[in-house]
Amino acid sequence: MSSAATSLVHPPLTGSARVLGTIALSAATFMNVLDTSIANVSLPAISGDLGVSPVQGTWVITSFAVANAIAVPLTGWLTQRIGQVRLFTVSVLMFVLASWLCGMAPNMTTLIAFRALQGFVAGPMIPLSQTLLLSSYPPAKAGLAMAMWSMTTLVAPIMGPLLGGWITDNMSWPWIFYINVPVGLVAASATWMIYRDRESPTMQRPIDAVGLALLVLWVGALQLMLDKGKELDWFHSPLIIGFAVVSVVGFAFFLIWELTDEHPVVDLSLFKRRNFWSGALATAVGYGVFFGNVVILPLWLQQYMGYTATQAGMVLAPVGLLAIVLSPIVGLTVGRVDPRIYASFSFLVFGVVLWMRSNFTTQTDFMTILVPTLIQGVAMAFFFIPLVTITLSGLSPSRIPAASGLSNFTRITAGAMGTSISTTLWENRSAMHHAQLSEAVNLGNPAAVQTLQTLQASGMTYEQALAVINTTATQQAFMLSTQEIFYGSALLFLSLIGLVWIARRQQGGAGAEAAAGAH
Repeated sequence: MSSAATSLVHPPLTGSARVLGTIALSAATFMNVLDTSIANVSLPAISGDLGVSPVQGTWVITSFAVANAIAVPLTGWLTQRIGQVRLFTVSVLMFVLASWLCGMAPNMTTLIAFRALQGFVAGPMIPLSQTLLLSSYPPAKAGLAMAMWSMTTLVAPIMGPLLGGWITDNMSWPWIFYINVPVGLVAASATWMIYRDRESPTMQRPIDAVGLALLVLWVGALQLMLDKGKELDWFHSPLIIGFAVVSVVGFAFFLIWELTDEHPVVDLSLFKRRNFWSGALATAVGYGVFFGNVVILPLWLQQYMGYTATQAGMVLAPVGLLAIVLSPIVGLTVGRVDPRIYASFSFLVFGVVLWMRSNFTTQTDFMTILVPTLIQGVAMAFFFIPLVTITLSGLSPSRIPAASGLSNFTRITAGAMGTSISTTLWENRSAMHHAQLSEAVNLGNPAAVQTLQTLQASGMTYEQALAVINTTATQQAFMLSTQEIFYGSALLFLSLIGLVWIARRQQGGAGAEAAAGAH
């Protein structure tokens, strides 16, 4: 990648230039990551305002994630054609424009389209912010730079739900997108001012247009199948079957093409390496499970526990507090400690957190719901840096950018799939539980008769009393479904511990240094 050459030509930044550069890059990264979580607590408000169901509203999240996943593998090619500083600056400015369009969207279809545009132009921002940040620091401080960068990505998920909830309750949901405009303009201006003389060399390299088209085809078909499946009764629908066939066939042709093309858009030969595939798979599955739960929790709190968007945001906000404290320690010690130990510890803590949540009931108070979120920050601190170290370990500097792009692609795609799968399971399991609970409410059940009589004695009609019982059954059904999702997720995280130990221990554990060397 051209950034490799850049680090040879340009010495690290010093003094105020490095400080301002770090702030500008961090602000852009913060804005990007913020947009993956800020809409979560605002989904009910967005869905209600635009006249669709909250579950259909999850497309606001998945459209961004899928478009982002498709764009990430293009970062290397675009950097060589345009230059990393120009590409980063243009990406930030396009992100600002897309954010403004999202806020102006008159209906859900338009909003989803603009969110997809926002996700696509955001693709190069995170890899290039890391590239530019590492080029600003001497190699000896690569671990510290990486820790600072990861802290930015951890602060944003804290602020996202809290800021999104406050804006939704006190202003209006379009402002969750409008706030990107001033931040993005300042970040783009500062980055261009500081880094424009440090541009990477460019070259004319052909793009794998067929591979890119096949990538868009099978990822898009897969996501449409996952998102529309719950509405159309899955494989009872010819449309869903069609999406499934297109996805499978498209993926097969994509594999064949990418393995034989001279300039593949995705370097699939990386999967021959044990550390890469085990690290990338653990990251993808872990992130998918985590992100699915991040979507389910605020939906449940707002729809069935009576929480406002602000209150739901406050429950999710503390997730990064301990992560901020612990991330620099992890970044500085990951070269000396076996990263598989750190990753295993992360999965264990995630498992404990989700097991705690699986014990929630409709009577659980705010503080009890808050505690697992706080503990989850520990798991997040030990998640990204060790897994990146495992995934990139043993690779030559020239292959790091492709490996980073591919692992980010699998992670982001898994996040979108996690959202779709978890919301589908959540609804299906709750429907089953509701049916089972409803069977118990009949005139042959003394408890049901007594409840009906008590409600009627309080002044309700027979129909009103039945409606109250049905509402209670729905609340309990979703509670049971939520418990099952959390419990199953806990088991999945524990199973990932074995996957991490498939990877070999690399002497020197130099994932961070390898990444730095490639930049």
